[in-house]
Amino acid sequence: MSGWWNILEQNRKKVIFTVLGMVIMAFLTVADQITKMLAVKNLADGPFILWDGVFEFYYVSNYGAAWGILSGKRIFFIIMTFIVMFVIAYVYFRTPKIKKYVPLISCEILLFAGALGNFIDRIRLGYVRDFLYFSLIDFPIFNVADCYVVLSAITLCLLVMFVYKDEDFEFLSRKKTKVTHE
Repeated sequence: MSGWWNILEQNRKKVIFTVLGMVIMAFLTVADQITKMLAVKNLADGPFILWDGVFEFYYVSNYGAAWGILSGKRIFFIIMTFIVMFVIAYVYFRTPKIKKYVPLISCEILLFAGALGNFIDRIRLGYVRDFLYFSLIDFPIFNVADCYVVLSAITLCLLVMFVYKDEDFEFLSRKKTKVTHE
C-alpha cells in the first residue's frame, strides 16, 4: 500500500492535473448532453428563431457525419469514434502535465468531450441530435459537441503550425531520447 501512496505523492501534481482534465472533459460532455435534451424537449414544435435571418435553434436527427455525409453508417462511425477517442486518450496521458502543454491538453480535452458527446448519441439513439443553425449562410445544423471538435481542431492546427516545434512532441515517441545540455 505504501508503494502506491509513494508513487501518488511523487506524481501528485501530474495526478491532480490529469484528474482535473478528466473532470472538465466530463463536465463538457454532460453540458453537451443537457443542451441536446433541451433541444429535443423545446424544439419539438418547431424552430426557435433567436435572430431572424441569422441564427435559430432547429432540431434534426443526424444519421450521418458532418453535413449528413455517410448517412446510415452507424457502425462505421462508432468504430471510428472509438479509435479516435482511444488515440486522444493515449496522447492525453502521454502529454507532459506542465504549463507549456496546457494549450495542447485543453485541445485534447475539448476534442475528446466532443467525440464522446456525439458517440453517446450514436450508441444510445443511433443518430446525433443537432440543433444550432446559422440561417444567414445556410450552414448545416450542428450541436455543442461539434463546436468542441471544430474549435479544438482549429486551435490544434494553429498550435502545431505556430507554437510547438517537432521536438515538443518527442513525448509521443516510444523510444527514449537522451536529453543533451549544450
